[in-house]
Formats: sequence, structure tokens, C-alpha cells
Amino acid sequence: MRLVRCWASTALLATSSLSAQQAATDKYLWLEDVNGTRPMAWVKAENAKTSATLEKDPRFAGIYKAILANAQTSDRIPYVSFIGDQLYNFWKDSTHLRGIWRRTTLASYRTASPQWTTVLDLDSLAKAEKANWIWSGVTCAEPDERRCLLQLSDGGEDAVTVREFDVVSRTFVKNGFYLPKGKQGAAWIHPDTLLVSREWALGDLTTSGYPYIVKRVARGQALPAAVEVFRAVKTDMGVWPGTLHDGDGHQFVAIQHAVSFFSTKSYGVQGKTVTQLGLPAKSSIVGMMAGQLIVRISEAWTSSGVAVPAGALVSIDAAASLKTPRALVPTVIRAPGPRESIGSVEATRSALYVEITQNVRGRVAKFTRAANGAWSSAMLSLPDNATTTVAAAHTHGSTAFINAESFTTPSSLWLTDASGTTVTSIKSLPPKFDASKAVTEQFEATSTDGTKIPYFVLRPKAAKADGLNPTILEAYGGFEVSNNPSYSANEGKVWIENGGVYVLANIRGGGEFGPAWHEAGLKTKRQIIYDDFVAVAKDLIARKITSPRHLGIVGGSNGGLLMGVTMTQHPELFNAVQIAVPLLDMIRYEKIAAGASWVGEYGSMSVPAERAFWESHSPYQQLTARAKYPTPFIWTTTKDDRVGPQHARKFAAKLSELGHPYLFYEVIEGGHGAGANAEQSSRTSAMGFVYFMKQLMDKTPGVVP
Repeated sequence: MRLVRCWASTALLATSSLSAQQAATDKYLWLEDVNGTRPMAWVKAENAKTSATLEKDPRFAGIYKAILANAQTSDRIPYVSFIGDQLYNFWKDSTHLRGIWRRTTLASYRTASPQWTTVLDLDSLAKAEKANWIWSGVTCAEPDERRCLLQLSDGGEDAVTVREFDVVSRTFVKNGFYLPKGKQGAAWIHPDTLLVSREWALGDLTTSGYPYIVKRVARGQALPAAVEVFRAVKTDMGVWPGTLHDGDGHQFVAIQHAVSFFSTKSYGVQGKTVTQLGLPAKSSIVGMMAGQLIVRISEAWTSSGVAVPAGALVSIDAAASLKTPRALVPTVIRAPGPRESIGSVEATRSALYVEITQNVRGRVAKFTRAANGAWSSAMLSLPDNATTTVAAAHTHGSTAFINAESFTTPSSLWLTDASGTTVTSIKSLPPKFDASKAVTEQFEATSTDGTKIPYFVLRPKAAKADGLNPTILEAYGGFEVSNNPSYSANEGKVWIENGGVYVLANIRGGGEFGPAWHEAGLKTKRQIIYDDFVAVAKDLIARKITSPRHLGIVGGSNGGLLMGVTMTQHPELFNAVQIAVPLLDMIRYEKIAAGASWVGEYGSMSVPAERAFWESHSPYQQLTARAKYPTPFIWTTTKDDRVGPQHARKFAAKLSELGHPYLFYEVIEGGHGAGANAEQSSRTSAMGFVYFMKQLMDKTPGVVP
């Protein structure tokens, strides 16, 4: 299961600030004390019960072994990024549980067995420093890209420690840049200067837990001596610095000021001058090429007489944007058509590669810019009916990598360059299950307002339309995140080959058809998202692909909220519900982890109409003793400092109080995911499949511990 995640983070809040009135109305507030002795004792007791039910099942060991083997096999595609003229890859396997950062040349990478040089062994580093380091990303200083800022997380948290690393000597820089653990952002201005946003003094975080002050830090300068460059306010979401470069040597230093999750102010930085650009609130700078800022526009916008439709990709002269910031002159690169959206964007020195999704099927277009500023495009010759993603591009060169995959076609990596639209397949994942016995179909369900909701069905060819097929239905439905088909060895081997059916629904709230598809379900309009999901479930039943007895649903993060709402609104339609790293207490979500970040998506409890909506929809509050719910499997992680484990804990505790069966499991590490390493995440995934088998495949369902 894919379990798409919403991308935000913040510091966790303890229960010490809870009022007596709150404590009186919610008896499980004590479970919000994330690492408290009493809550952790409860977690361990629940874990023991769930492990005894799922891990003791005779199928568990084999499923876990198969999933772990897929996660650690050496024949995976080693996806890369360009640093200088080398290709870098972060790799985990059975020998390197935490992973190694390694590099090779393009010529070597194109061979069947590339020769890799290890740059950093994270397992060795963690052992030497007695630290629980998890890789969290890297950014390198232009122009030579020798010095890099490594982001290391403690056990998978979003909070990171930033350390300067020399990729030539393959060592941490002595007395180099060092930013202690925190929710922070850092960008190179040049090799001896950074722009940094972080908690400079205690309390310098927004209500969402993000930094709101940006300072300039010079090499050798103590953090308290850093010079302030920009300041937002505590009620905003946060601010992050960034530096864009193109292959012609242009640099643009930017600050992204998130007023809310979907409302952003963009600034350019020149020395001591910070200039706000006249971009619309719903926009994001996604790259730079030929001195042009590449900007995704998510709302209709007119500037300097140029009308730009929502969802379009535009270019704006970077230098001119700082001279006339309130009179920007956009050039439309691509405006999306009906049932179309624009996805990943990457630039080489002379070409822009853009993912375009048409009716949830991927294409990649190559755009080039003429001397007069006009953009022209050509589609790359990639496999049809696949999900395509621009995986990487060489900013200072001409090559780019494109990934293509589908439910039944393993991932393949294609190499292209600026000379034309020809692509060459250089890597492919070997089949992990027998796809010859499976088929993919796309159908549409009709939602309550008449809108057609597409969904994909991956099933065995031998499956009959008799309503007896054990079926897992997944969706996300939020934050303009698209749910596109992808190859999953685990679903294929563990579920499809055992006679199961997998369904992926493209409901509103996502980004499959651009901003309007997302905005249709914002805040108090959110019921339509849940109606879309239920419409797909009912369509599956009407087509006799499955029936309520054999239908299970799964979703994570915002998708976990979808699961909770669906379980409480339509328990009669399902026999299994897997709820992963979820939001469930929407009355208190703003006070838990990063909840305050997502007011733009869900609304605020300080707005009467929005509170009233959630009072009648919040899953935690909607649980009742009289309802007959399917037994859910709820899992989360202790170190999830994004959504937080509080929602899942409280939901399970209330189910227990009301006398309903449930399973609860909490991974002690792992951040906002299934685990901190392959062993942990494979264990969680295996438990999920065993749960669905017990509920949907066994003649006598029942996983009550």
C-alpha cells in the first residue's frame, strides 16, 4: 500500500498546557504526552496484543521475509542525483541498514554493474557517534559543489541536524557549518555564507512549529552573531530560504514565506535587500533555466496584461523580477487542458523537462526556449499508459533521467539529452510477481454531485465478477497530492498472486486534475471527498468486483483521516479498515504536532462554521457504542513529529472504552512513515497484509486480540 503522506512538520506539544475543562471533556488527553511513562506503557501493552494476533499468524513470517527481501534486494534501480559531474545515490540493503551515500560516473552508471565509491557510511557514523542517524537529504554549494550540507535525523523525525561535509575528502569539514537539531532550513549564498531559518532563541517558532526568522550565517561565525535578513510572524506557517541556479551561471537567492499551507509570499535576496515578488499567493518557484524563474501557478492570475490560468507553468525573467517586482511579465510555458495536471519539473542547461498527467496517465514534455523568449515543446517517446516522473536532471549539462512504471510494468529508468526527444532505457527493475496473470482496468464512479471519479483496478485475470474477490481500496484525497499507478512488488506478490484485488481511487482533494480538483474539497466542502471515496466503493460492489464482506480500505496521514471518516459514516460497506499515521481528532488537530500548518486544508476550530463541520465529521468524536464497525488496524510511530501518534492512540483507546474490537500498533522509531529502516517498515507492511488476509480472505474473519 502506498500511503501517500502530507508534507509538513513541527514540534510536538505536551499535555502540560491542557486546561481542566479540556481534561474533563476528553479522558484520553493523557495519551498526547508522546514520550510519557504512562502513555508508553499503554503503547507497549497494545503492541504486545497486536503482535500476538498478527505476527503469530502462520502467514506472517513468509510475508515479512518476502517484503524485506524486496526492500533489500540488490537488483533495485539505484536512483541518482547530479552533484558536479558525478551521480550520487543513497542506498540501503541488508548490509547497510541505515544506508551508504555513494557516487559513480555517468559512463559507469550506464553499465550493468556500476563501480561505486562510498562517500559516507551512515551505519558506521551512527555507531561511532552512538547516534540514531537517519539520512534526510543534502544540498551542495555552487559552483564546484564540493562542500555540502548533510541533513541527519534522529530516528526519522522531521527535525534535523545540519553538518558540512566535503565530498572530495569524504569527511565532515573541521569547524565547518553546524546547525544543531531543529526544524530548520539552510541555503548556500556562496561557499562561505548561508541563509538559515531556525529556532534562534527559545520560542522562535510559529504556532505550526516552523521557523519564521531568516539570518545570514558566515563561515566561522557563531549562531548568536548571525545577522537577521527577514522576519515573518508567529501566526504564519513558516519561512524557508533557498538558492536556485541554472546552467548558465545565474543564481537567484529566494525566501519562501508560507503564510499558510497554500498561501505563499516569494522574495528575492540581493545583499541586504529583500524584495517581495508580485506572484499570486497560490504559486511556487520550482526551478530556474536560462535566467528564467520557473513558477507553477495554482490560481488564475493576470500580470502585465498576461492572463495565466490556474495550474499553468510560467517563466519570469529572474533579474527583471528584482527590478520591477510588482510588474512581473510571465510567459506561459504550459497551460493544462481538461483532465490534465502538471507534475515534476527539472531543468538541464538548455531544456526543461515537465511531467504532464492526462487522465491519470503520464507523459513527459521537453521544453526549449527561443531567443525571443517563446517556449516550444515536444513529447518524449516513453511507454504509454505509464506513470512517468522526471527523476533527475543535470543543471550544468544536457542529460536527464525519466522514470516510467505501471501497476504491472516494473520501473524503468530512461536517459535523454537536449539533442532531441529520443530516450534510452538504461535501468529496469526485474519482475517481482507474475504480471502475465494480472490485468489493470480504469473505471469511473459517479459521485453525489454527478462528477465522474476515476479509479484503477489491478486484479488477477481469473477473478470473476461474483462479489467474492478480497479487495483493498486505497485513496488519499488531500493537499493536491496525486495518486498515480506505480509498480509494487509487495502488492503483486503478496496480494494479487494470492487472489486479491487492489484498487486506487483518484478522488477529489488530490491534484490529479489540477488545482480545481483539490479545491473542490477544501475545509467545509470536504464531505464531497468522502462521497467520492464511497462512490468508488459502491461502484466496485455494483460491478460485483467485490462485496462489503470482502472489501477493505487503507489510507495514511490525510488518507488516514479519510479512513476514519469513512469508517464512522459507512461501516456497513467494509470489513477491514487500515488506518496509518492518521489525523483523527479534528477538534484538537491544530494543537497536535503540525496541525496548525494545515488550516488552509481543513479549516480552523476558531471559525464557527468550520468547527461545526468537524464536530459532525471528526472520527474520534463520531465514535459511538451502538455502531457496528469493522475491526480496524490502526498504526502510527512514536517519532512522528508531523501528524503525531496522538490521534491514533486516542482513537484506539476510545474504541476500547466503547467495547469495539480493534488492533493498534506503534513503531517506536520511523518518523511519519512505517519505520526507520527496512526491517521496521517491512514488519509494519507485513502486519497490514496479514490483517487484510484475516479479514477479507479467511472464511471466518476476525482479528480480535
